[in-house]
Amino acid sequence: MNNNLVVYNTLTRKKEVFEPINAPFVGMYVCGPTVYGDVHLGNCRTFISFDLIYRYLVHLKYKVRYVRNITDAGHLEGDRDEGDDKFSKKARLEKLEPMEIVQRYTIGFHDVLRIFNTIPPNIEPTATGHIAEQIEMVNEIIDNGFAYEINGSVYFDVEKYSKEYNYTILTNRNIEDLIANSRDLGGQDEKKGRLDFALWIKAKPEHIMRWPSPWGWGFPGWHIECSAMSSKYLGDTFDIHGGGMDLAATHHTNEIAQSQACHHTEPAKYWLHTNMLTVNGTRMSKSAGNGFLPAELFTGNHHLLKRGFSPMTVRFFMLQAHYRSTLDFSNEALEASEKGFRRLMNACALVEKLQASNHSDVDIAKISQRCYDAMNDDFNSPVAIAELFEAARLINSIHDGKTCIDQVNLELLSTLIHDFVYDILGLKEETIQTDEMGPLVDFIINLRLQARADKDYATSDKIRNGLLDLGIQLKDNKESTSWSKM
Repeated sequence: MNNNLVVYNTLTRKKEVFEPINAPFVGMYVCGPTVYGDVHLGNCRTFISFDLIYRYLVHLKYKVRYVRNITDAGHLEGDRDEGDDKFSKKARLEKLEPMEIVQRYTIGFHDVLRIFNTIPPNIEPTATGHIAEQIEMVNEIIDNGFAYEINGSVYFDVEKYSKEYNYTILTNRNIEDLIANSRDLGGQDEKKGRLDFALWIKAKPEHIMRWPSPWGWGFPGWHIECSAMSSKYLGDTFDIHGGGMDLAATHHTNEIAQSQACHHTEPAKYWLHTNMLTVNGTRMSKSAGNGFLPAELFTGNHHLLKRGFSPMTVRFFMLQAHYRSTLDFSNEALEASEKGFRRLMNACALVEKLQASNHSDVDIAKISQRCYDAMNDDFNSPVAIAELFEAARLINSIHDGKTCIDQVNLELLSTLIHDFVYDILGLKEETIQTDEMGPLVDFIINLRLQARADKDYATSDKIRNGLLDLGIQLKDNKESTSWSKM
């Protein structure tokens, strides 16, 4: 078992030697998507990053139980328990059952991650499938004196909790400042304290998704879902809890509080967070109009993109930045990654054609060790990729007869490429074979069909024209849409 791995722990704000609670077993929980719309690129970066982390832990022979949830209920528009439930709102707009919304976007989420070559988690629990566990946990928190019920809703008492525990342990923020800066809802809020948050929310008469509880009909708060599901499948304390850095201040802070209040222990030993995306130096967001959906990146159907980029190019682009660093999207950066990815994969394809000599001018073991050193340093994929480019340079030199390699080093080189390029980084060769393009094109066609159903004909036409530019022709009929390569 490798014991050289160090990880940056948000909880302690420093790098620490990774020592699982019960080695060789590792429990890892990652906050999954809220499936009321298409998965956005920020989500994809998080899930690709934790795919890298999962792959490397497995490569080190850890027996990992990877749990990633699906949030399909209870997520309100505002983090302070105000606004509509995202699923009910979307269902009313589209005149559908909420679970039709959930099903559509869950399938879309899985399609996107499959295209990015991520390994599915071992367990993918849904919030609606664990209502009983959430109710039980809320009851425990009430019994322990850290929650209260008002008019059918249950709230977590942050002020009382803070007298015994450090509520801001994850972010190291000053709780007095949080209270002072928290918005007062002018008497409309029934909560006792400004920082109190909902564990269970009473359902209004028009609310579609509702369940019976000891406090009446309602639905769970967003934060309690992850606490209940992570403890069910990984125990009261597990090894790794991950997610985007935007979740740390509220969602993960509240998860820690709930778990302490219920189980009297912190839920996770190591907290890992991915950083945000920017576009040409500006934070990516819907409101700024600079957010990309994966399909827009693949087709180039976006006003900020010159053209489309393949899924493996985008995955490689993401892995060229450390998961904790900001990742800036630009046409120039994507084009550079495309060239780099192609150069690396072309070299990898030559390995089987190399001939061993009686002596060697290269020491592959040193390159391999530097790759491990990089990944052991908080999963530093950009440094590992730089070492793989050095290996690619040597492969080309050996293939051209300018450098010699013996049988031992050739076998080490083959192992290095297999382990790091394919197994750990999760890269794969991309071809233009029709059968391999099928899932990607079908996914894009489904997005176009949805745009047409929404009478968004401008987007529908953009997708058709974007595919046409890539040499893919669509043919619509009454029942479906077919496609062919020109």
